[in-house]
Amino acid sequence: QVQLVESGGGLVQPGGSLRLSCTASGSIFKINSMAWYRQAPGQQRELVATITNSRSGSINYADSVKGRFTISTNNAKNTVYLEMNSLKPEDTAIYYCKADIMRTAFRRADYWGQGTQVTVSS
Repeated sequence: QVQLVESGGGLVQPGGSLRLSCTASGSIFKINSMAWYRQAPGQQRELVATITNSRSGSINYADSVKGRFTISTNNAKNTVYLEMNSLKPEDTAIYYCKADIMRTAFRRADYWGQGTQVTVSS
């Protein structure tokens, strides 16, 4: 079994900052990539940022968060972070972590965390 557990959400004023964490645990052979998604009420889940676990460490961001959010990983801890700065009310959503994990050399699947609420409001 593999589990992803997120933390770090909460209530913050516009212009403030939050740092989300997501740790993968269980039977893990290799993590290929990790990502953050978010879903606001009444809207579809959208990709926020991705990072690959490769020599290039490729990183991509949604246009709406470029320059404000930073994704990073601690591979030794199987953890991905999302540093969120200059937060806006429109960033309010449930944030989900997703990981592309190989449990063995031949078993690969996507795993999701339970989500953490981020609310940006004065």
